[in-house]
Amino acid sequence: MKDYNQLADLELINLLNKGDHMAYAQIYNRYKFILHAHAVNKLRDREEAGDIIHEVFSYLWSKREVIQFSGNLSGYLYGAVRNAILNKIAHKKVQEKYIDSIKVFSSQENVVTDHLIREKQLREVIEKEIVLLPPKMREVFELSRKEYLSHKEIAWKLEISEQTVSKQITNALRILKVKLGVLIYLFLMMHR
Repeated sequence: MKDYNQLADLELINLLNKGDHMAYAQIYNRYKFILHAHAVNKLRDREEAGDIIHEVFSYLWSKREVIQFSGNLSGYLYGAVRNAILNKIAHKKVQEKYIDSIKVFSSQENVVTDHLIREKQLREVIEKEIVLLPPKMREVFELSRKEYLSHKEIAWKLEISEQTVSKQITNALRILKVKLGVLIYLFLMMHR
């Protein structure tokens, strides 16, 4: 039986690449405390440091067959811990931004609700003005704006010319613009 304590890092790496559990355990035991101390020094949090070390060694085992070590094992492990720490810090920053944006959004809840109420009121005012249009003009306008029919489709449906449809819509828009122009201005001034 091999004495894994006596094996050099390079020998442990070769055994690890072949799936040797004992080699993996030896690497873990050899480096876990020094890497943990390094991570605690950078993060100032023992639990997070422990999580980082766990991630690094889990990755080492799961990728054992494909990892290529160009330098020494300790250099690889320190680099892996450093990268995991940087990823953790970047993730924290993203998380903090997300939480801040949620706080900002939740503090503006009344503003969103207020705008929705104003929008509903404005729609009701517009609807009242559309109802006051002459019946044929209103029918053409509603087919155009509410049912999204083309001028040709409206003309066919109502058995009138496309030119008549176009005139009716133009006249309806002119009437609404005049009536709603003042109302919208007053509406906006009252609800500031």
